[in-house]
Amino acid sequence: MEAAIITIMALLFLSFVALGVFVTVKAVKAAKRGVDRTIDQARRTVEDTTLRAKSFGQAGVTGELARLRLSLRTSMRATQEALHAGVGEDASLKESLDLFHRLSAHGLELDEDLKRLEREPDRAWVAGQLPELTARTERITSSADALRRAARDRALKFAEDDLSALSAQIDVEAGALRHWTTGPETMQEAPGAGPGTSQGNHRPSSSGNHRPTAAPGNAGPATGAEPSAITAPDPRRTAYPWEKSARPETTT
Repeated sequence: MEAAIITIMALLFLSFVALGVFVTVKAVKAAKRGVDRTIDQARRTVEDTTLRAKSFGQAGVTGELARLRLSLRTSMRATQEALHAGVGEDASLKESLDLFHRLSAHGLELDEDLKRLEREPDRAWVAGQLPELTARTERITSSADALRRAARDRALKFAEDDLSALSAQIDVEAGALRHWTTGPETMQEAPGAGPGTSQGNHRPSSSGNHRPTAAPGNAGPATGAEPSAITAPDPRRTAYPWEKSARPETTT
């Protein structure tokens, strides 16, 4: 019996140790990924700042190469963020994201070529390569911009359609809530017509025209020649705001 208890305790101890090691390894890996992301983001920020400074501060081949790299990186990053943000809500963007991944391979290759040319000592030869590099950059950035704008236009269209449908539903609900305004004469009531007056007790006026009959739920005490106002329900009749009041049809 004691041996069994010792064995169980040893197994529990080993299980807790294994669980602790597993949790520690996962935490270390997550921290490492966070550090790597932070380092990558800092590196990109430094590179973008350096390229921006070169494109504005230096003329000639160096400034042109920096401008091309900055334009390429800015366009590709904006498109990537737009597609990744929309693919969670719109599954149709998965194909667009696959196309962007293929385009990214060409963009990375071009960025590496531009980076190598920045270290090329023969500036005259690099200047001769600029027209072809500029054309490649414009083709890639144009394709990336087309994907990004199409994704945003699609999201805006869906949002507009949803808003239109919601506005139509709200208009219908608002009309249903204003059920007493269905006709131009429903706001006027016959003098002396109270909640207890039935439809058969209404008499025509001396002019021969029938006055409109007040809705049972909206009729109040008689006030002579003036129509009774639509008043709020008495708060003492309901204990809680979510309790339903009596329907007008049940009023006698």
